[in-house]
Amino acid sequence: MGIITRFKDIMSANINALLDRCEDPAKMIDEYMRKVTEELAEVKKETAGVMAEEKRTKRELDENNEQINKYDNLARKALSANNEDDARVFLTKKQEYVKNGIDLQKSYDVAHENAVKMREMHDKLTKDVQTLEQRRKNVKSKVAVAKTQERINKVAGSMDDASNSMRAFERMEEKADHMLDEANSIAELEGKPDDAVESLEEKYAGASVSVEDELKKMKEEMGM
Repeated sequence: MGIITRFKDIMSANINALLDRCEDPAKMIDEYMRKVTEELAEVKKETAGVMAEEKRTKRELDENNEQINKYDNLARKALSANNEDDARVFLTKKQEYVKNGIDLQKSYDVAHENAVKMREMHDKLTKDVQTLEQRRKNVKSKVAVAKTQERINKVAGSMDDASNSMRAFERMEEKADHMLDEANSIAELEGKPDDAVESLEEKYAGASVSVEDELKKMKEEMGM
């Protein structure tokens, strides 16, 4: 029954603890199921062996009972023919098979009990493995969703980085504009200040020249 003990140990293992120790739960659950399936195959093989033993002991018991019935019938025929000595011989042989049948019956009872227990355990373990298979699919589905979420999180993180870069770029643009405005302002402050008198002189000087030119032109037109 060693295989049953090993299988129960596997089935009772804390699968969550196993998954916690690995980086990829999907691969771990596949490995877990592979091991369980291999152990179940051994359980099936051992169960078949126990059932075969039951069949063998049943066959021996049936064959022995056939011999008992055979010599019982021969003894009856001998008595019917008034041959008591022959009947005694047949009954003696029958008793040998009856005695042997007691041991055969015990062997069969034990084999039958073992077969029933093994079959029950096999059927339960098979059902448990089917349940684990469904749980395996659920675990792999959760892992797939988790990996998708991780990719989404990475993309979202990249977008945040891009947004931070854009904001930093805008701040640099604002700083550059401020520096340019400041430089222009300094240039204006450092320039030559306006002279009011000089401006007026240029204004009227320009106007005087303009009038004299026009007056000269007019006199030429009039022949003066």
